[in-house]
Amino acid sequence: MTLPLMPKATAVWLIEKTGLTFTQIAEFCGMHPLEVQAIADGEVAAGINGYDPIKNHQLAEAEIKRCEADTNARLKIMPTASPVKRRAKGARYTPVAKRNDRPDAIAFVLRQFPQLSEAQIVKLLGTTKDTITKVRDRQHWNSANIKPRDPVILGLCTQTDLHAAVTAANDRLAREGHALPVVDAYVPDSDSHA
Repeated sequence: MTLPLMPKATAVWLIEKTGLTFTQIAEFCGMHPLEVQAIADGEVAAGINGYDPIKNHQLAEAEIKRCEADTNARLKIMPTASPVKRRAKGARYTPVAKRNDRPDAIAFVLRQFPQLSEAQIVKLLGTTKDTITKVRDRQHWNSANIKPRDPVILGLCTQTDLHAAVTAANDRLAREGHALPVVDAYVPDSDSHA
């Protein structure tokens, strides 16, 4: 079961404002009943202000009344109305320490997966079409030092994202009737094959 936001503060509020048992409060807040009793006695969490779970849409007043009437009943947290959404669009932030690795990753992707479009590489690695063109044409300011390296190992994308992009590119080529490009076999870890 998911715990409420700020469990100790929620426990303080439930102790002060409701007739729930220590066990009911403890199970809802993910605490031990003795800890809830210590909060009630003022031994623990003396300076913590209560956090109202009703105003913050974690509990319904009817749910509290139901559990006050039946000491064996357990509180159920309300489902969140707005779950955390994953970002869908926009450039992906790359830490400063990894930005110099991006041209290496671009060179790797261009060499190993030529079927990927520039738009797919932009989305996958959080780069620009201009940078991709400069790496491809060896016009990049650091061309002499670029070594193709796997973007997954560099931490610029996940293996799942890379696989999804390659699969989408392969499907596009198959739909258009083009043959899939043949590249040298790639082994991610030189230590893994002995």
